[in-house]
Amino acid sequence: MRALRILLIVLVILGGLFVAADRLAVNFAEGEVADRLRTTEGLSATPEVSINGFPFLTQVAGGTLDDVEVGIQDYEAAAADGEQIRIDDLRANMKGVDFSGDFSSATAASATGTATIAYGELLKAAKSEPTEVAPGITARVVSLSDGGNGKIKVGVEIEAPVIGTRQMSVLSTVSVKGDTVEVRTDSLPDLAGLDLAEGSVREITDFQQAIDDLPGGVKLDKVEAAQNGVEISVKGSNVQLAG
Repeated sequence: MRALRILLIVLVILGGLFVAADRLAVNFAEGEVADRLRTTEGLSATPEVSINGFPFLTQVAGGTLDDVEVGIQDYEAAAADGEQIRIDDLRANMKGVDFSGDFSSATAASATGTATIAYGELLKAAKSEPTEVAPGITARVVSLSDGGNGKIKVGVEIEAPVIGTRQMSVLSTVSVKGDTVEVRTDSLPDLAGLDLAEGSVREITDFQQAIDDLPGGVKLDKVEAAQNGVEISVKGSNVQLAG
């Protein structure tokens, strides 16, 4: 019995040492991947990286990590005409991550994620400068906000000799087309007394924002208007974390 007790104690100690070594190894790997990702994507701050699953060392031996989570704050994505658009709180979940021994390269079989584009950022894509929509009549978008039920509330300012300056708002639907976020008004504002063609008004109220070069090559999937901005979903395959 005494020998059995000794054996159990030894096994518990060895198990504890293995767990400790496993956690130290995973912490080191998370730091290495985070540093490589920051360099690869040219990020201003080191991202959050969490390697899930236990034990980690057996995953390393197999050359594939089951589940990796990445968090990036204030990611600057390429937009139209060489401009940048800030994407807040980008969170991605990577599955089946193959990596090199020194973590200099890592590629996920699949990835899904979420992020937010603040209304102030999206407003950059709208026509916020007064634009002539008819002789002597100008219009511009002055604000974007949550319109409820998945809609964007678009604030529009119209200036015309007949009505002076008038503020109004319309509800718009946001959608994804390829790598572009599109905002389209559901119905045009009541412009009584002004003879304006629908196409002219929509040149102001409807707009789009291209978003290119997301981290690792993930692509836009879905968008929805929310309280603080447009929430986007992204997905991809063969997503590069590092290298």
